Parts: sequence; C-alpha cells; structure tokens
Amino acid sequence: MSMPLAIREDLILNSLPDSIVVVDGQNQITYVNYAAEQLFFSGAKLLLSRTLEDVVSFDSPLVSIVNQSRQSKTMSSEYDIILGSPKHSDKRVDIHVSSLIDGDGEVVIQLQERSIAQKISQQLSHRGASRSVAGMASVLAHEIKNPLSGIRGSAQLLEQEISESDRDLTRLIVQETDRICALVDRMEVFSNSKPIIPEDINIHSVLEHVRKLAEIGFGQHVIFKENYDPSIPSARGDKGQLIQVFLNLIKNAVEAVAKTDGEVMLTTAYRHGVRVAVPGSTERTHLPLEICVIDNGGGIADDLKPYLFDPFVTTKSSGTGLGLALVAKIIGDHGGIIECDTTQANTIFRVLLPSFKGQSS
Repeated sequence: MSMPLAIREDLILNSLPDSIVVVDGQNQITYVNYAAEQLFFSGAKLLLSRTLEDVVSFDSPLVSIVNQSRQSKTMSSEYDIILGSPKHSDKRVDIHVSSLIDGDGEVVIQLQERSIAQKISQQLSHRGASRSVAGMASVLAHEIKNPLSGIRGSAQLLEQEISESDRDLTRLIVQETDRICALVDRMEVFSNSKPIIPEDINIHSVLEHVRKLAEIGFGQHVIFKENYDPSIPSARGDKGQLIQVFLNLIKNAVEAVAKTDGEVMLTTAYRHGVRVAVPGSTERTHLPLEICVIDNGGGIADDLKPYLFDPFVTTKSSGTGLGLALVAKIIGDHGGIIECDTTQANTIFRVLLPSFKGQSS
C-alpha cells in the first residue's frame, strides 16, 4: 500500500540534516522540519505560533535575506552568516532562500550549520594528519633512534678519555640525544595501528576521574564546574585512551585561563540529530554523545585555528605540538569527531562520539 504523498514529503524533509523553515507573506512560520526544531531548541508546535522575527534577533541578516527574496521572487544564498538568534548569538550558518512560485509571498528557508557542514572534512583532515604522523613516527624510530644510540655511546666513550674541563661537552651530547629519543618515543604512539578493544564506558566516570587528577595537580588554581546530562547512554571505546584525551584537553584549558578567576567547565549532552558520513562508506554514523571542555581564557589566534590538530602546531614555548594531534587520532579511532569554537571570551573543545549500539539512539 503506497504512502500518502503529504506524509511521504514530511518524512523526506524530516530526514534532511539541514533545517527547513517555511514562512508566509508576513513571515509567520508555517512549517519546520525536525532539524529546524533542533536548531532553534523549540518544538514545532511552539515555532508554528511565532514569526521569523520572534526566533531570530531583529538585526539578523536572515530577515532581510527572506524579505529580499520575496520581493525579487528569486533564490538567494548567503554563506557564513551569523544567525543571530537569542539562543545562538554567534552560530554561523549558510542560508539558502527561495520564494515559492505559486505561493502568496511564501518563502522556503534552508539553514545549514557550518559546524555540521565542516564535520566530514574535519574528520578526513584529522585522520589524514594522523596517518602522516604515523608514517613519520615509523621512519623516525628506525632511521633516527639507531644512529642516536651510536652517537650517545660514542660520547660516553669519549668522556672517559678527555679532560674534566671538556666533559661538559660530551654530557651535553648525551643529554640532547636523550631529549631527541624522548620526542621520537612520544611520536611512536601515532604508529600504533592495533584496533581498539571496546568496552562500555560511562563518560561521566572518565570526566570525574580526570577532573580529580586536575584538581590535585596542575589545576589547583582553577574553578571546575560541571553541567552533565545524567540520561546520556554509555560510550563504546577504550577507557584509558579516552582518559588520555580529556586529560590533555583539560590541561590545555587550565593553561589557557588566568591564575585568578580561571574557570573550566565540563558539559555533556545528547544530540539526536548529529550524523556524519563514514569515509569509504555510504553509511551515516550517529554521533549523539557531546562532551565539551570550556575555558574562559583569551581564546585562540585566528591564524592558528585551522591548524590546531596538525602535528607540531603549538603556542607553548616548551610544547611539541603533538598533544592535540594525538587527541584527534584517538577520537578518530573511536569513530568520533573533535572540533573547536573559540572567541576572545572562551574556547570550547567539543568531542562527538557514537553511543553503545546496544542502546537506543
């Protein structure tokens, strides 16, 4: 038995990852799909009782774009626009607006979140960077550590034959070769291609474990806050590796805030509508578990943002730039995504992970 056309069209629109909103000639909202409900954090019943101006700020570019499209009866597109809604003051979207040909001033609005649109490319670039570092680590392990061992041994032999005044030079050689070997050892974790042995993980227990480590150690001067969703399901992965991920992110957050009034907030949430393509597959993976590490530091420089998860990129004078690259590799190995939103007021590292498949999503 065939499905009624109206129901079929509604199912199709609700399956789209982009937000679809229809407004009439007075900008009264007449239709929203499921993604639009998620975008505006409101149910369809509430949104259908409002106008476009009610759900976005009065100076939002969206209103003017809709009005222009209605007057010209043409399709308009604007990219990387600040939505300007009360709940999403800084959310950036791509906007596509089209006036209905036979409609009485009706306009169809398509809103594509830029963060969602970029997730697939971020996932691919992070995994590509991890593969590059993995290959480099293998080469370094074989082609550099062996000669370094010879250099170190030769310096130790020379130390026995030279005067005391010259031994500082041989000791310097030994210290520097040890330092290079330690760096290569850190990189060798990238070449670990063994599959993860997954287990069910309560992500809150991971976060609490890491928070306690921070509070008694490097984060004693910071105020930690939590905003957890107690209903989120279990994650699936390697608990030790996820502890390493969030320990790294929290340490970075602590180092970013001031010695006084510094705050780091840990949040968890369940996001129903986040799905991304799996590389090399036609499947779309559901990533409903959202874990955020938020600090109130000074943000990250604009020129550094695109390269945060690349190896050897760091703002620390003593840093190696491998921490976030390793974080991206581990999250990628777990089938997840990590992204960063930053302003001058705060920085948010957002981790999206799949839930345990045995539980409903």
